[in-house]
Amino acid sequence: MALSSMTGFARSHGHSGPYTFEWELKSVNAKGLDIRLRLPPGWDDVEPQLRKRATEVLARGTVYANLTVKRASAAQVVRVNEDVLASVLKVAGDLSARTGAAAPTVDGLLALKGVIEVVEPDSDEAEEQAARGAVLAAFETVLASVVEMRRREGAALGQILGQRLEEIERLAARADAAPGRKPEAIRARLAEQVAVLLETSDRFDPDRLSQEALMIAAKADIREELDRIASHVVQARDLLRKGGAVGRRLDFLAQEFNREVNTTCSKANDIELTNTGLEMKNVVEQFREQVQNLE
Repeated sequence: MALSSMTGFARSHGHSGPYTFEWELKSVNAKGLDIRLRLPPGWDDVEPQLRKRATEVLARGTVYANLTVKRASAAQVVRVNEDVLASVLKVAGDLSARTGAAAPTVDGLLALKGVIEVVEPDSDEAEEQAARGAVLAAFETVLASVVEMRRREGAALGQILGQRLEEIERLAARADAAPGRKPEAIRARLAEQVAVLLETSDRFDPDRLSQEALMIAAKADIREELDRIASHVVQARDLLRKGGAVGRRLDFLAQEFNREVNTTCSKANDIELTNTGLEMKNVVEQFREQVQNLE
């Protein structure tokens, strides 16, 4: 499977009958998958299908999906309110019978408030269903565009992470070969320190000092840390090769890298090894920052 980042953007326009619509999708980094839909009034019934489809193709990220729908203006319909007209005619007939006044004219009746109504045309159910189908199809298209963008960025991130692993491996090899961590160098340095202590006081036991020196030398050995760093490099490369939603596992490995490098720095017994450890720590931090963008 391909690697994917968690960032992407796509927009899609479409129309169906009197309806025009626009989809806008944007995804950003997140610990899990959070789909946030904004739909116009009356379109809530399509939300379950949209949400289900998004969860099928995305594993992580906050996804903002915004739908805008407009219906083209149709000719308004003029109609007579039969109930109001009947009431007006009844009142007019009663008044005419009682007063002998002339019956109301048509234009007079039409001028009365409430007799004539101007309304929007009734919606067409078939047109609405067709529009919903078009909106769902457009969502598939725009979602596929976001997925493709995330994969392209994921491929670029994979190359960057591979380079960082090579740097970590190179620096670990340099630390392993550092003259300061060779047994003879450690012994010579400790011997000098023991000699200085013996010269300053006659209360030190040489045998005891030798034992302490051996313990210090054992604690200063970074072989175990370097072995674990090498193992983490192998695991990270394997995850990058397999692809898919591996961001969380790579993030865990980044934390493990950081832990081993910190221990290496704390055990460093000369300036060259310390500088190498600090340089490795910087590369591990760059690795961790890039991993935060992976799905």
